[in-house]
Amino acid sequence: MQGYRFDDRNITWRTFDSLGSAYFVYAADEQNGSVDVLIKFPSNRQGKLHQHLMAYSTFVLQGELRFHRPNGELKEIRPTGSYVVGAANGEPHTEGAGDEEAIVLFSIRGGTGDMFAIFDKQTDEVRKLGFADFKAALADQIASGATTKVGSRAF
Repeated sequence: MQGYRFDDRNITWRTFDSLGSAYFVYAADEQNGSVDVLIKFPSNRQGKLHQHLMAYSTFVLQGELRFHRPNGELKEIRPTGSYVVGAANGEPHTEGAGDEEAIVLFSIRGGTGDMFAIFDKQTDEVRKLGFADFKAALADQIASGATTKVGSRAF
């Protein structure tokens, strides 16, 4: 049996190659140092190994969000409706969905610098994803009309 389906028909999903999942930015508030972004994870697939560099919260709108440790061990499952606040600089991990696609609202708080460190297992290279990346993505969504379709207003 499938769970609740979030209606995302009006959302124009985009991808950050470094994340390996789809996203839609709702806000990038420079004054308050915050980003609100929906992330859609494909079913039965984990994203890239990363670490949150700023405090954040997650609210699972659809499916379940699964966390794995760097060695692949399952760490935690967050079902639809769960809300969790996470601290900056926690354990690196992967996030992904269970048997159905997951859609999660991430709220990132703490500044306008780097927000994620993304690790490449093969080369040990680290790519940073930060406020400027989300701000640019939001500006592109505004320019293309994608935010108008969902009634979103930017700061």
